[in-house]
Amino acid sequence: MSRSGRWRALFWPGLMTLVMLAVLVGLGVWQVQRLAWKTALLAAINRAEAAPAAPLPPHPAAFEKVRVRGRFRADLRALYGADVRDTAEGPQMGAGLLVPLERGDGPPILVDRGWVPLSRRQAIAIPSGEISVEGYVRPAVQPGLFSASDDPVRRHFYTLDPAAIGSALGVTGLAPFTLVAMGPPPPEHYPIPAHHLPRPPNNHLSYAITWFGLAAALLVVFAVWANRTIRA
Repeated sequence: MSRSGRWRALFWPGLMTLVMLAVLVGLGVWQVQRLAWKTALLAAINRAEAAPAAPLPPHPAAFEKVRVRGRFRADLRALYGADVRDTAEGPQMGAGLLVPLERGDGPPILVDRGWVPLSRRQAIAIPSGEISVEGYVRPAVQPGLFSASDDPVRRHFYTLDPAAIGSALGVTGLAPFTLVAMGPPPPEHYPIPAHHLPRPPNNHLSYAITWFGLAAALLVVFAVWANRTIRA
């Protein structure tokens, strides 16, 4: 093959390499942008968690840290989810304890008081009288294609939908969100409230390094191949 022919042989592979390189670099840049966004989001969550809870507004934002006053319906409770945790008795399956909170200045709110072991035989004590609850707002969730089926008869739910849970409990007009209680556990140990606001994972730096690394590897492979082709 002539020298000009060898250079022509590089055209289409070189063009494809440029296209793939542009895609890989674009993905890497996108992950860098996502990293900046996620870092700012986590910083905002940290600030919100450190700040005192605000009174519950009429239309709270998702995952807003708030406080609310009311009375628990001790006669109505349900379970949410399934989660294995280490306890003094060893690993145990448990779920979130859901109890409606009635208020005098607004619709009742479904409160996730925290994790309780399913093997516990004694009923969990529910505070009586008017109390103040602090936590974060969790929006309603609709069941997905692969969601576990709820068990309304046994009052064990796997989708956190206040409307569906309220219907099973016989409570109408529940607020369209759940208040996830935060704070230390009670003296009787259960339920165990949430300790912090939910935080999304932040793996964008490793993703960016992966895409940029693949782009660099592509350049090296093409350079080696092109050098051999030209010298052949």
